Amino acid sequence: MNKIIKLTAVICLILSASSCKKYLDIEPIGRVIPKTADDFRALLNSGYSGFPNHKSLLAYRTEELLLNEDNSETNNYRDIYKWNDVTPDPVSLQFPYLSMYKSIFYANTVIADVIDKAGQNGETEQLKGEAYLLRAYGHFELLNLYAKPYDKNTAATDRGVALSLTLDLEQKYTPVSVEKVYDQIFADLSEGLKLINVTTFEAGKNYRFSKRAALALAARIYEFRGDWANALKASQDALALNGELEDLNVATSVLPNHYQSKENIMSMEKAFDPGATNASLISAHLIGIYDQVNDKRFAKFFSKRGTDYRSLKGNLDALKISFHNSELYLIQAEAALQSDNLSLALQSLMALKAKRLTPAYFAAEQTKISGLDKTALLQEIINERERELALEGHRWYDLRRYGQPELKHTTLGATFTLQKNDPRYTIRFPQDAIANNPNLQ
Repeated sequence: MNKIIKLTAVICLILSASSCKKYLDIEPIGRVIPKTADDFRALLNSGYSGFPNHKSLLAYRTEELLLNEDNSETNNYRDIYKWNDVTPDPVSLQFPYLSMYKSIFYANTVIADVIDKAGQNGETEQLKGEAYLLRAYGHFELLNLYAKPYDKNTAATDRGVALSLTLDLEQKYTPVSVEKVYDQIFADLSEGLKLINVTTFEAGKNYRFSKRAALALAARIYEFRGDWANALKASQDALALNGELEDLNVATSVLPNHYQSKENIMSMEKAFDPGATNASLISAHLIGIYDQVNDKRFAKFFSKRGTDYRSLKGNLDALKISFHNSELYLIQAEAALQSDNLSLALQSLMALKAKRLTPAYFAAEQTKISGLDKTALLQEIINERERELALEGHRWYDLRRYGQPELKHTTLGATFTLQKNDPRYTIRFPQDAIANNPNLQ
C-alpha cells in the first residue's frame, strides 16, 4: 500500500491540478483508487501520520520556554516567541494550515467511500468512525489556533475556520462562524462514537482513534466550551473504561505520555519535537512551579545541563501523545467543581497527585487542599494542569481559556509584551494560506 501514501492519490482523483491548487495549494500526485479495508487503513494512516506536530510551536508563545540564543535553530522560533505573526522572518516556522486540511482530506475520503467500496462490517465501520473523529479533531485544532476562544455570547458571529467536508476542492474555502464549526465537530463526534468499536488499541497501534480516545476528545471539547455536565460525563465514561495512572514513586514507571504508559489513550502527535528542544531552555517560571524534591515529575520531565534545564518530554516517537488519563482526571476535577461537586473535584485532583508526589508531601498537600474554597480549588486545578501537562501543547490553550494574561518575553536584549486580552491570543492564518486563499483575509 506504499502507493497510497503519496498525498492526494485519492482526494484529487477527478480534479485538475489547477483547481486543486486554486484554494488550498494541493496538487494531485497519483490516481490510485482504494478498494479494500487494507487500502483504506493505509489511506487513513496517511491522515494520522500527516497530522501536524505544532504543539511545540505553541509552547514558545507561553511562559514555559526561553530561547536558547546559542543554537542555530533558534531563528526558526524567534518570531513565534515574539508573537510576531504579521511580519515574521522568512525562516520562521509557520503554524499548520495546509497540512491540517490534508489530514482532514484523507479522513473525508474514508468517510465517503470505505463502506461503499469495501463493504459494511466491523472493520470498515471502525475505519469510518476513526475518520469522523480525525476530521473532528482537525477542525477543533484549527479552531483553537485561528479563532477566538469559545464565547457562547459571540460564537454565532465570531469568525471561525473553513470547514472541509467533501472532496470538492472547487468550493471556496471561506471561514464560517465558531458556532458552525463546533456544530460540525459535534456532528462528526457523534457519528464517530456510533461507529467506533475498538475500545483501546494496543501499544504500537495506539496512534489511532479508539472508543477511549473518542471520549477523551469529547471531554476536551466540552471542557473548552464550558459545557461542564457533558465534560464530566465524557471524562467519567472514558475513565470507567481504564482509569489507571502511572505511579511515579515506582522506579520502573514511565513518563505518562509514553506510548507504553498504562494511562496512555492515544499517541498520534509529537508534542515537543527535537528542533524545539534544541532551540529552547525551560523557563524559570516553569521550573518554579514544581517542588523539585517531592514532585516526582520534575526529574522525569527535565534534565539539567550546567545551569540550564531542558525538556525530557519529547524528541522520541515513543513520547508522541494526544490523550492520556491524567488529563481526564483534571477535566473531571474541573467539570465537577464547576458543577458544584467539590467532593468529586477534590477526589479527582488528589487521585492524580497521589501518583505524582512522594507520600509525605502528598499527605501535606491533601491537608492543605482539603480546606480550599471553590475559587482557590479551581486555581489549584489550573496549577496542576500546568504541572502535569507541561510541554504537551495545552498551556497556550489554557492561557486563552483562563483570562489571557499579560506575558513578557526577552530575546537579544529586547523585551516583547503580549498584553492582557491581546488580539494575538488568536493566531493569524499563515501568510502562504492567505496568499492562496483571499477568503482568509
